[in-house]
Amino acid sequence: MDSYNIMFVVLAGIIVASSVLTVVTRSIMRAATYLFFALLGTAGMYFLLGYTFLGAVQTMVYAGGIIVLYVFAILLTRGTKDRISENTRSKIALSAVLSLVGFGLVGFILFTANLRHEVLTAPDENVMTMTRLGEHLLSTDNGGYLLPFEAVSLLLLACIVAGVMIARKR
Repeated sequence: MDSYNIMFVVLAGIIVASSVLTVVTRSIMRAATYLFFALLGTAGMYFLLGYTFLGAVQTMVYAGGIIVLYVFAILLTRGTKDRISENTRSKIALSAVLSLVGFGLVGFILFTANLRHEVLTAPDENVMTMTRLGEHLLSTDNGGYLLPFEAVSLLLLACIVAGVMIARKR
């Protein structure tokens, strides 16, 4: 096992562990911190593949996004005044059954799929240049992504406006 495979396994472990901790923690601040580590692991994967620009953008954009999430978590929650719903036996049983069904489904998919064991090699620098990536992102032709790019920007704008409206009501 070479260093690329070891680094891939370490980053995958960080992403999986942080993602699970993001979902199961009760504190919104801890959840945001675990989410940040999951996104940093994703940026590490980009760096491992040789996409240094994409990894740097991933780190900068989501670091800023997590800071905004911290601010919203502090301003929009009441802290200890909020009461968490009680766990009843039926809720625990239902969540256990659904977890086992999901685990069984994932296990079935993994064991029935034809997984090829390939060794990761050093990244090839001629895979995709930043010029080609920019042309694909901002072109309007058949292979372009300008419409989804603009749709995401409108969605983010709507989220910001909704956050301001929620904050103004208080």
